[in-house]
Amino acid sequence: MTDLSSIIKAYDVRGLVPEQWDEDVARAIGAAFAEFVHAETGATAVVTAHDMRDSSVPLSRAFAEGVLARGVDVVEAGLGSTDMLYFAAGSLGIPGAMFTASHNPAQYNGIKLCRAGAAPIGQDSGLVQIREWAEQLVDGSAVFERTPTGTGSVTSRDLVAEYAAYLRGLVDLSGIRPLKVVVDAGNGMGGFTVPVVLSGLPLEVVPMYFELDGSFPNHEANPLDPANLVDLQAGVREHGADIGLAFDGDADRCFIIDERGEPVSPSAITGLVAVRELAKGTGTTIIHNLITSRAVPEIVREHGGQPVRTRVGHSFIKAEMARTDAVFGGEHSAHYYFRDFWRADTGMLAAMHVLAALGEQPRPLSELTESYERYVASGEINSTVTDQAGRVAAVKETYGRVDGVGFDDLDGLTVSLPDGAWFNLRASNTEPLLRLNVEAPDRARMTELRDEVLELVRA
Repeated sequence: MTDLSSIIKAYDVRGLVPEQWDEDVARAIGAAFAEFVHAETGATAVVTAHDMRDSSVPLSRAFAEGVLARGVDVVEAGLGSTDMLYFAAGSLGIPGAMFTASHNPAQYNGIKLCRAGAAPIGQDSGLVQIREWAEQLVDGSAVFERTPTGTGSVTSRDLVAEYAAYLRGLVDLSGIRPLKVVVDAGNGMGGFTVPVVLSGLPLEVVPMYFELDGSFPNHEANPLDPANLVDLQAGVREHGADIGLAFDGDADRCFIIDERGEPVSPSAITGLVAVRELAKGTGTTIIHNLITSRAVPEIVREHGGQPVRTRVGHSFIKAEMARTDAVFGGEHSAHYYFRDFWRADTGMLAAMHVLAALGEQPRPLSELTESYERYVASGEINSTVTDQAGRVAAVKETYGRVDGVGFDDLDGLTVSLPDGAWFNLRASNTEPLLRLNVEAPDRARMTELRDEVLELVRA
């Protein structure tokens, strides 16, 4: 019996090619996806897009063959970023499939699936059914109630210009002061989308690693790792730039570097964009996950908004955005979600908000973001732990002896201390890891608390 649970996980498909999945598996997932969306909503077409990895084209074409075999049409958008695929699913009103392994190394690939309108498909919202049907299709044991009346048809559609125009309609950069912007695309899809989205604006774009290359010859396309920001930081300083932008492999996340070459925390960007979205007057709810800085809910309240705290993960953010009709949501990992973008995440739109905020006033970015950076955070620290539950229980027992401590278990264990410091300890869903995030009013206290907790975790 085929078991695809190692590659079809909580939010998407991800694995080594061809060791863990290949074109036969892609074809089965395509057929299962087509059957799922047709059964759920009567969908008669899906849209696909792919990144620059060598395996992306053959996998996406095999997936399309599976879709077509179930009598469902395919719109091939070709090369694109993940947020461009969300734009396609939103603007065309059909389900979508993006072929990418995001920031993972070259030998990986994956699929991000969504419903029409870019609504998410995750483990709790259809992905388990798709996996089971795909397993049956690989084994030749699948039996469906529906018999297609014929095969679907394929059309190609270049959507990058429409995607760019849509974004530029949401954030007007035409009247800002001239800015010099260094962009590190990491040989990923930012090298494809940035020139289209930012062309013709008062921006001098200095490109770094715009050549599409799924082998990632310069550095991993993962800006969450500080090592992958070093080149951009140097480039900002060398060119005397106003700002630096770093995109991950599928360009749905964007990290910001200020004019000094220093990273701006995603929490500060969440606060800045939240203030701009609240200023539109079209809504008051802002979503933030529980790892973002405590500054975020403070800033939201100060600007008349209502912060809502969620678990980590895009499916939780998107579900809560739909429930509350939130205008914006942000995560510590630099995923930014917009109601105006079908509640989907787009690093490009977040970057455009930062460019607008910077270009609409005379101060440098470091001064502009200073008021949004109120506390000192550790960043996420991983520890390999075999007895995850036991270590978390030991940490809770230790801090339970401290007066004035608060606990909550929305996602892992969050411990709030009376001096304003706090930390969250979460178990990985897929690896024997505990993930620690610490925040405190100053660096000395953050360091002290971080080391205390790590000693307990790694004991």
